[in-house]
Amino acid sequence: MALNFNKFAAEANAFMKEYTQELNLGGDTEKAGRILSSILHGLREVISTEESLQLIAQFPMFLKAVYVNGWTSRKRPKVKNMVDFIDLVREFDGNTSINDFRSNEVAQSYIDATFILLRRYISLGELEDIRTELPKDLKSMVYHDIMF
Repeated sequence: MALNFNKFAAEANAFMKEYTQELNLGGDTEKAGRILSSILHGLREVISTEESLQLIAQFPMFLKAVYVNGWTSRKRPKVKNMVDFIDLVREFDGNTSINDFRSNEVAQSYIDATFILLRRYISLGELEDIRTELPKDLKSMVYHDIMF
């Protein structure tokens, strides 16, 4: 099997350009990349390892790389609601979270936009499996009526 890294890079660049536009970040793809990475890393901490593996099986190579980057075994954090999830996402974003996620409302809009764009890669069945694992107050982040 030959790996076509140019194809992976082209797909990633096209996705990041669209993602950056959806987040209304002008051309700041670096910020968009930090936001995407932080949200995906937050998600992988909330769902089971088995569910994470099923999820990334559906991702293109560039999203798989983002999702697994820095993944280590650790105790799962207690995330009960959206505020807890936003705090976890900010933790993954580190020092830049003050700038990247200015308020909970902005963070929520970024999370919503992320899941809407990821929908093109994730089957409805997988979305429902993820949704089933989430705490009651986080279930709405997986998909909204506007996605269908």
